Amino acid sequence: VQLQASGGGLVQAGGSLRLACTRSGTPFPIDFAGWFRRAPGKERELVANIRGPMPTNYADSVKGRFTISRDNTKGTVYLQMNNLKPDDTAVYSCNARIKGRIYWGQGTQVTVSS
Repeated sequence: VQLQASGGGLVQAGGSLRLACTRSGTPFPIDFAGWFRRAPGKERELVANIRGPMPTNYADSVKGRFTISRDNTKGTVYLQMNNLKPDDTAVYSCNARIKGRIYWGQGTQVTVSS
């Protein structure tokens, strides 16, 4: 089982990016998933998570700007990031629980220029 994170890049402040976290190597659905980020010199922090029909959760710093969603037919969890700020610059990574096990995807760099 693998998770592939993609969609990072360089964007100007106020711009948007959509990250995708896609599972492969298993037919089973993603039960629970989260996006995390680690900025230079800082601890890793939870950005958003999604679990079945439960309400999604967001870090206060991204509420109203980021949206986590899922497409079960594609085995993918998305993170739509709007109105990006330089403080959002970080390596973003995803994790997911599939059949009771937690998997991590590799990070994708998001850089927001002022």
